[in-house]
Amino acid sequence: MRALRRTTALAGVLGLTALAATATPAHAATNDPLRAKQWGLTQVRAEQAWPTTRGAGTTIAVVDTGVDLAHPDLAAKLVPGATFVGCGAKVTVCSDGNWKGTDGVGQDVDSHGTHVSGIAAAITNNATGVAGVAPDASIMPIKVLEDGSGTTDDIAAGIRWSADHGADVINLSLGSLPGTQVLSITGLDTAIEDAIDYARTKGAVSVIAAGNTSTIACTSPGFSSTGICVGSTDKNEVHSAFSELPVKPDLKVVSAPGGFAFGACDDDVWSTVPTEVTSSCGVAGYDAFAGTSMATPHVAGVAALLLAQGRTVDQTEEAILTTARTPVVGLRGQFSPLYGYGIVDAQAAVAAAR
Repeated sequence: MRALRRTTALAGVLGLTALAATATPAHAATNDPLRAKQWGLTQVRAEQAWPTTRGAGTTIAVVDTGVDLAHPDLAAKLVPGATFVGCGAKVTVCSDGNWKGTDGVGQDVDSHGTHVSGIAAAITNNATGVAGVAPDASIMPIKVLEDGSGTTDDIAAGIRWSADHGADVINLSLGSLPGTQVLSITGLDTAIEDAIDYARTKGAVSVIAAGNTSTIACTSPGFSSTGICVGSTDKNEVHSAFSELPVKPDLKVVSAPGGFAFGACDDDVWSTVPTEVTSSCGVAGYDAFAGTSMATPHVAGVAALLLAQGRTVDQTEEAILTTARTPVVGLRGQFSPLYGYGIVDAQAAVAAAR
């Protein structure tokens, strides 16, 4: 089928000057050197959930630009993956999800999938780098984007392969331009949405980035799919200026830490990047990015924590939505256009009744 939407990774830009603000302090309960910079883990209350569940036995498929398979903070967490881009006209799947792709050449923009993976489930308490939201979950590297973009057919194929090979969570930190929602609404291009539906029948929760163009609704595939769409917050729990509003017809929408994008490195989300890529923040193998791409794996990690408790897809989504909290007013599980059902709260979610 001809791809009607060109889909891209959704990391924001870095730079400019930070506004003065007071952040929620990070509580470095692990020995990972960069943990104190990971305000996102603190915001979603990940560590408070770990005495109950750490995600053991679950697998998060990162359907993205591929992963640095040798990264010291990820390698031991990886299960076999696959590559769907650059495989040739007669081959659907090839290679193993390596970020370098079939040509063996890594593009800096393709650091994206490695960064997403570390947020969700980096090796934790190993005196190296960062901690992950779901420390005992595995990562399945699925490369469907090359040089930061890809086709709906390749992405859909990656989702289906992930579901067929045991993925419990599908992380989709990618999206199309605003306005392309009409293609899925009218049925002209529903490949990704159909694949998300398929994954759901196989028992997988899909979590999808809202987009980084500041419009009033989730971009595709988040808008029309049955997955959870995720908007971004900064370290002060304010809706990120770049983020789409987390709005979609079925209202399966939440927010999670995605950064500021216009300040210093510590205003954004620290995580893993390929070790041979130069870090813009000066730490080899790690960097700080901003975007709804970074918000999404925080939610994927929480989903893994919940699924590890034996919850179904429906129970997992309900726990995420009903326990999410709206900043300042303190409401839980109440929809607003700015935050969706609120900022995901791992501690409250894993304690929720089934």
